[in-house]
Amino acid sequence: MKKIIGMIAASLVALSAIMAASISTANAQSTWETIQSSKKLRMGVTQAPPWYSKNPTTGKWDSGLIVSVGQSMADELGVELETVEVTWATAIAALQANKIDMMFLDATPKRAMVVDYPFQPLLYISLAVLARDDLAAEKWSDLNKAGVKVAVPQATSMDAFLTRNIPNADIQRFPNNGAALAAFQSGRVDAVSLFHPPLLAARKKFGSGKLVIPTPAFSSPSSIAVRREADKTFRDWISHTILYYYETGRTQRWYEEFLTTFGLDPKASPVIQRELLFAK
Repeated sequence: MKKIIGMIAASLVALSAIMAASISTANAQSTWETIQSSKKLRMGVTQAPPWYSKNPTTGKWDSGLIVSVGQSMADELGVELETVEVTWATAIAALQANKIDMMFLDATPKRAMVVDYPFQPLLYISLAVLARDDLAAEKWSDLNKAGVKVAVPQATSMDAFLTRNIPNADIQRFPNNGAALAAFQSGRVDAVSLFHPPLLAARKKFGSGKLVIPTPAFSSPSSIAVRREADKTFRDWISHTILYYYETGRTQRWYEEFLTTFGLDPKASPVIQRELLFAK
């Protein structure tokens, strides 16, 4: 009898713990509610121009397209933007651990299994080439010629695209972005092909070459990841907000402002508003 009573008592304790946890979860504030009460919007940041850039003098994250987007969001909400330094590898964990409220991350199928994304992409990144100044590269067909050497990271979506679309070129495959860029810098290849953001910094560093999105353009959407939770208010607000920024041209304008600050000519740089690719 004592043993049975003990088992019943233990079960009641366990049941009480489960009920308490359920009540705690039910009473926990959603991201939207927390932002409203704390008056802070926490955004993950990492050194990655043109998206985020930390001022080495002040230590503040005060430039970059996503910094501009985040600050505008905070202003719309009437709260303070708080930047939290993370890495691309730790951003998902930071969201899940409630250390940040949002992070600029490509909406891949794997990531979408554990975090939420708005229905509207924030921007589009396009496959581009950094080519010799005298090399015709306006169209992929310009590069699809014997003797034209193009560097690309091996076994990537970029490699697969080039293999399908410029099979006549001398496609030289390298283990990573850095090795492919080094091949172009040393003159071993005529062009290097990557999604365009890394090529912006490379062109500035190298001081030569032209950055082009050959047509027909191959673009991929990028967006903002948020914590997965029952209350979708914050996710849906971001969806409508970034759609508004995109359609009114603000996203593209903020991007061009950063390029100018970074010392690059926006007119010579790939756009992130996909429709503008076809408006030239």
